[in-house]
Amino acid sequence: MSVSYVEREQGNPETIAFYDKAEGRFEMLLNIFKVFGHTPELGTVFTDLVMAILKDGELDWLTKELLILKATHRNDCQYCVVQHETLSKRLGISEEKIADIGDDRYRDSPHFTDAEKTLMDLTVQIGVDANRLSKDLWDRLHEHFTEPQIVEAVFVITIYIAVSKFGDALGVELEPVFSEIKPILHVSH
Repeated sequence: MSVSYVEREQGNPETIAFYDKAEGRFEMLLNIFKVFGHTPELGTVFTDLVMAILKDGELDWLTKELLILKATHRNDCQYCVVQHETLSKRLGISEEKIADIGDDRYRDSPHFTDAEKTLMDLTVQIGVDANRLSKDLWDRLHEHFTEPQIVEAVFVITIYIAVSKFGDALGVELEPVFSEIKPILHVSH
């Protein structure tokens, strides 16, 4: 851990208000929120952003969870992967489908539709080089998705790449409630 967690009893009124809002949505005060206890205004922005993503929008929440798992797994964020695997299973995504997100297994997986495979390819390409999305990938995206859906997909992918980098840079650790969970997807570190 490179910065301390701000525990509830250490927080100023702005931090406590941020924590109340975060706990109201996420049912617990996650460690990633506790690092934002140092900057509750940014924590509020972060929580609002995550809450806007984690619901049905142009894309349904399940599809967004697939994007989040792929993006955070590719960025080696075990904290993110464990939490979003847990959430994905609660939302009804099978363990087999989650397992096939790893590496490039999704490409041949019977658990993914062609549209979902296209989104997984998009996630991979953004992580490798966001400036070099091929014409083929664009054609497949436009075949399966509206432009608002594409915008939302890219937003979810890039935000969760940033979330994974933020949490890892600060050494955010999994909460004890997740300690017994054996992840399906593993990261390389």
